[in-house]
Amino acid sequence: MAVWDDVIGQDRVRTQLSAAARDADSLVTAAAAGEAAPAASKMTHAWLFTGPPGSGRSTAARAFAAALQCVSPDRALGGEPGCGFCDGCHTTLVGTHADVEVVRTDLLSIGVKETRDLVRRAQLSPAGGRWQVIILEDADRLTEGAANVLLKAIEEPAARTVWLLCAPSLEDVLPTIRSRCRHLTLRTPPVAAVADVLVRRDGIAPEVAEASARATQGHIGRARRLATDERARARRSAVLKLPLRVADIGGCLKAAQELIDAAAEDAAQAAEEVDAKEAEELKAALGAAAGGRMPRGTAGAMKELEDRQKRRRTRTQRDSLDLALSDLTGFYRDVLALQLGSGVALANEDVWDSLDRVARDSTPERTLRRIEAIVACRQTLGRNVAPLLAVEAMAVALRAA
Repeated sequence: MAVWDDVIGQDRVRTQLSAAARDADSLVTAAAAGEAAPAASKMTHAWLFTGPPGSGRSTAARAFAAALQCVSPDRALGGEPGCGFCDGCHTTLVGTHADVEVVRTDLLSIGVKETRDLVRRAQLSPAGGRWQVIILEDADRLTEGAANVLLKAIEEPAARTVWLLCAPSLEDVLPTIRSRCRHLTLRTPPVAAVADVLVRRDGIAPEVAEASARATQGHIGRARRLATDERARARRSAVLKLPLRVADIGGCLKAAQELIDAAAEDAAQAAEEVDAKEAEELKAALGAAAGGRMPRGTAGAMKELEDRQKRRRTRTQRDSLDLALSDLTGFYRDVLALQLGSGVALANEDVWDSLDRVARDSTPERTLRRIEAIVACRQTLGRNVAPLLAVEAMAVALRAA
């Protein structure tokens, strides 16, 4: 299976990356033979992948990294880099290649210290691969100071280092950084393409895959979770009942509290899986006694871990809440489609009765105001407003619209 097979619904991007990988292969081959580099090349040292959530930004970046590290003998016979089977491709895709660093964060931001560590790594020559590749999956979470540190590294790149940055949009990255990167825009994959990959790669039943892909409007990761996780289906079902529960102020406040509680529960469940394990591993590394007594001078390390876990829970809760708001936006999008008679495919056909009821009881203008209220809530949460206050204000706005 070629490395591009998981880059779903992005034919133009695949073509560009494949051409760049061929040129990158020619550059390395020429350098190894002591020959002059090709005069024209589609390869460059910094790339910026943008696209809506679920479009597969990080998947495309990983596939490109694998193609850059491909060592298939077929290349000498005119084969495309990125076979998917050689050691370079395989270790890159599973995350064990020594010259491919994948950076993602489960916190709210990426700071200066972490970025400086990356910059130092980027100055090294490849240990065994063809390129030193740094994939920064959350480039939009760089602090201003961290972005300035990264800018210096991109301005003065090492000869065999490639930066692959991923962000939702160009506006999420400093202008000085994006002006030094080659930009690739990914689109939301078609529902049929997402359903196909769920069946082919994850073994999900076709009808379940199609329903999940349609409900998540082409978001690959969310579709997989919805198809395989009963809790995700229950949470979505609860969210889609909210539009029918905002008939009075009491209902608005109760629905808002339940939405916040569900997000907090998601964060707690995620934390249970990793927090205790991390704490035990750190205690063992610090030389804790069998009875659990910690050596002197190690309290600071434990406090740092606890702070990190707290920040991670905060982000997990916000991500869960944002997912709920996305589902709510999709509900009103379907309502608007019914009101306008557009004939477009509905994302939430499984709650047709609720869609029809809300559509008949309101107007397109009111539906648009409700969508604007949800968008405003998401923006407010991005400014660190207390989540309960933001969601309560949104619920009241949904009633008043």
